Amino acid sequence: MLKFAIIREEKTPPDRRVVFSPKHLKQAKNQFPEAQFKVQQSDIRIFKNEEYQKEGFQVSEDISDSDVMIGVKEVPIKSLIPNKKYFFFSHTIKKQPYNRDLLKAILDKNIELFDHEVITSESGMRLIGFGRYAGLVGAYNGFRAIGLKNESFTLPKADDLPDLAAMLAELDKINLPKLKIVLTGSGKVARGAKEILDHLKIKKVEVPEYLSEEFNEPVYCHIDVLDYNKRKDGAEGSIPEFFSNPELYESDFWRFAVSSDFFIAGHFYGEGAPVFFTKEEAKTPNFSIKYIADISCDIAGPVPSTIRPSTIADPIYGYDPETEKEIDFKDPKAITVMAVDNLPCELPKDASEGFGEMFLEHVLPAFFNNDKNGILERARMTKNGKLTPKYSYLQDFVS
Repeated sequence: MLKFAIIREEKTPPDRRVVFSPKHLKQAKNQFPEAQFKVQQSDIRIFKNEEYQKEGFQVSEDISDSDVMIGVKEVPIKSLIPNKKYFFFSHTIKKQPYNRDLLKAILDKNIELFDHEVITSESGMRLIGFGRYAGLVGAYNGFRAIGLKNESFTLPKADDLPDLAAMLAELDKINLPKLKIVLTGSGKVARGAKEILDHLKIKKVEVPEYLSEEFNEPVYCHIDVLDYNKRKDGAEGSIPEFFSNPELYESDFWRFAVSSDFFIAGHFYGEGAPVFFTKEEAKTPNFSIKYIADISCDIAGPVPSTIRPSTIADPIYGYDPETEKEIDFKDPKAITVMAVDNLPCELPKDASEGFGEMFLEHVLPAFFNNDKNGILERARMTKNGKLTPKYSYLQDFVS
């Protein structure tokens, strides 16, 4: 019998999410009666210990008899149990220096690490993640910032609301000024942000119309990489080529920067890709973006006004294009920036339920069908105290 443990989140600031809600864990048990599930005791989890007990699960401090440990964020080194299988976001695949010791400890303790971020289909598409919830909360926070900046309407923090339905109900109470909104990206994050724009019944317009016309109502334009990048030599570009050879491209975002009020950044940014705009461009009089919800939150990256991540407690700051420094977001000179880097934590209930559904559909079956689709194989970063071949590029990072 394979024994799974739902582990406690111990990272600071506290994260209330969990991979399985009590309801989805019950579904998992029904679907795989040959599996055993135990829940580690936690006082911060969005679902109470009693809710799991009510569904018949053992809640315990000691989970050392389990084989597979399932969590969300990085596990502190002191809490890692040797010789186990672990699932969590390790934030090591890009050689993030702050988690180098964690990856070394995982190898030293002979742990098999499966990273949620690299759970993919055979074609390489990510199968699970919290992207949709980042998009939902990020767009909501952006509108909240606009209301606070202009003192025109007030939205409560998403973090203070019980769930997504309550968040959408708050949006129904506001009246938006006329705004031109540009949304970048084509993945789960951008689709989540688009749900908010559509919920607000904001009119969607195509690129030519958006760039050439003025509107008496809020409108948005949803753009992908070839709308905001172009080949340097003037030839026609393609999306696969852009991702494999970004150095052949230059930014074509300026036309949006001079015709938008609100920029929602929901794109994936690859190394070597052009930046959206430069610090110099942000200083020019015709740069018209006043509000930025940077959901992607790449620091010192493609959006130069994102000079630091903000926090759930204090989500908004101002960027002064003249001095390139942070100022009060209510200052008339400021570009208002929302750059929270852990947005799904603000909707812990919905985010956990959505994640559990995906994990149940794509990952758990792999333990009982000999991993016939290679799900576990592709996501396994370490085995027998070594990096697996696919992740051997991290060897110089951990040595």
